[in-house]
Amino acid sequence: MRKPGSPGAVLAILMLTASVGWSQQADTAAAPDTAVAREEDGRYFNAEDIPTFHIAEDGTVDWRTYSGYRRYHSECHVCHGPDGEGSSYAPALKNSVMRLDYYDFVGIVAGGRQNVGGGHENVMPAFGDNANVMCYLDDIYVYLRARGTDAIPRGRPAKHDDKTDVIREDENACMGT
Repeated sequence: MRKPGSPGAVLAILMLTASVGWSQQADTAAAPDTAVAREEDGRYFNAEDIPTFHIAEDGTVDWRTYSGYRRYHSECHVCHGPDGEGSSYAPALKNSVMRLDYYDFVGIVAGGRQNVGGGHENVMPAFGDNANVMCYLDDIYVYLRARGTDAIPRGRPAKHDDKTDVIREDENACMGT
């Protein structure tokens, strides 16, 4: 079985999500636990084998949470506001990600989402072809979950773990470098 953080997992998840689809009610699903159940090469997972964050007692964040901060602010904050706080244009993802199932989150980011009703039309474009999002989607997810639980404050994390060789290899494989 592919692990959620492996490069091939993104494609497998996209295919699963595309075949099953997701409902407009996806953001009412129960959020998975954020407690770390295991660590593998600098990547942290909860008991359900879903990516999660790790914050050391001194405030040092794991690499993926730090990377998620960077990727979120390069690709997502324009619509969803700095630090996942939302804007007048799009909702606060730090809140939405706490209600979404991990796989629904991946599906929405990859395939986009359209909500129409009450005189409003909200459209999130699909990012499935954007390697700068899809190769770092787990990073963005764990960053938003850390923000959603208030495990980290607003702003750039002051201290972070180093990127592991395995994470670097996974990034290179996904980006085709």
